[in-house]
Amino acid sequence: IGYELGGDHLRSAADVERYLDRLGQIPAYFDQQIANMRAGLARGFSVPRAVLDGRDVSIAAVAELADPTRSSFYAPLEHLPDAVGADAAQALRGRALSTIRDGVIPAYRKLLTFFRQEYLPKARTTLAAEAMPDGVRWYRQQIRAYTTLDLAPAAIHEIGTREVAKLHADMVDTMRQSGFQGSFAEFLAFLRSDPQFHARTPEELLMRSAWVAKRVDGQMARFFGHLPRARFTIKPVPADIAPYYTSGRGGPDVYLVNTWDLPSRPLYNLPALTLHESYPGHALQLELAAERHDQPAFRRHGYISAFGEGWGLYAEYLGNEMGIYETPYQRFGYLTYQMWRACRLVVDTGIHHFGWTREQAIGFMTDNTALSKLEIANEVDRYISWPGQALSYELGYLKIRELRAKAEAALGADFDLRAFHDTVLALGSVPLPVLEARIERFIAEGGKPPAQPCDCAG
Repeated sequence: IGYELGGDHLRSAADVERYLDRLGQIPAYFDQQIANMRAGLARGFSVPRAVLDGRDVSIAAVAELADPTRSSFYAPLEHLPDAVGADAAQALRGRALSTIRDGVIPAYRKLLTFFRQEYLPKARTTLAAEAMPDGVRWYRQQIRAYTTLDLAPAAIHEIGTREVAKLHADMVDTMRQSGFQGSFAEFLAFLRSDPQFHARTPEELLMRSAWVAKRVDGQMARFFGHLPRARFTIKPVPADIAPYYTSGRGGPDVYLVNTWDLPSRPLYNLPALTLHESYPGHALQLELAAERHDQPAFRRHGYISAFGEGWGLYAEYLGNEMGIYETPYQRFGYLTYQMWRACRLVVDTGIHHFGWTREQAIGFMTDNTALSKLEIANEVDRYISWPGQALSYELGYLKIRELRAKAEAALGADFDLRAFHDTVLALGSVPLPVLEARIERFIAEGGKPPAQPCDCAG
């Protein structure tokens, strides 16, 4: 979509030129990916066939467009700033139209044909990463890449099983606090079905998200000594990708909220989701990283999943200390999000190392979380098709909690939570061992906050 290509940052004619250049590279990029996928099919290395049904919908949404101006790629050109100039804007829009019509849309058509006629029929029928050529070593490499830790699948599975048991006990306690008298399974069914827990319109869901975000905003100065100059907005996930998109996704300038299929977007999960994706989660971490002009570009703009997603999950935890979870249902939503990430350790390794079926994974998630059926199916398909990535959240979160506890114990009365948070976020994006080494230095220096970068470009 246009946003993901940087279309929300067109402030000058030069910005538009760069955007058009990226649009023009789409055909070559798709050709490269098609070649890679053909090579994968030839050696039995592919996404499993079981998770591919319906995945052509978002490709078809562009491939079948008759009017280029209705493309999300064109949308950023509709409202260019006055600084571009009327004549230049008209010329740039004309170039965008031809690029989308003659390059982008045909590239999507080619990809759609390849996906339907070649990739789908030849995709592998197994699920496990370890079932592919040299799969045992490849899955171990994926674990190392996403978690930045050298852990065996069985050890991760054991950590997940232990965390699931702890969280289940907390969830049962919270269920009792709500006054519900039935079983745990009945409580989950109640949460998934009762209308009080669902927004009636997309606008209501967006407004509820904005209300949570603003309440968080009022707490930020208590927990962080340094806040970014940048700000984020809240937008709905574009309709052409919403059916297979996550409930929300945060970046340095936008928090995308999925308003498709409202019964699958329960309100009791919204505080945890918002904390994770906006402030103090992804939006804050990415904005602060980008503003650290004293860091190299790969630290400012790169993304290491264990660090970024671990921080996002830690941000949900901070919601307890900020007072964001106001009802037992919202606290249960927080716990079900925590449980969701703990379940990932069990499910990802279950599928890719222990040979679980898709049905086993869905059943495990259904029994242990209050996520909707749609969310669970989408999530399990994601774990099947993206081995190892889902492990990064919980392992990164547990490491940050461990390091905070270590600093609190070592520094005692000298421990300053704001200084700790500023130290973590001043790093940019780093592997967990690098984060651990930095917190060791933070402790050795007596809990001193990091120096702040100059207010300059670089």
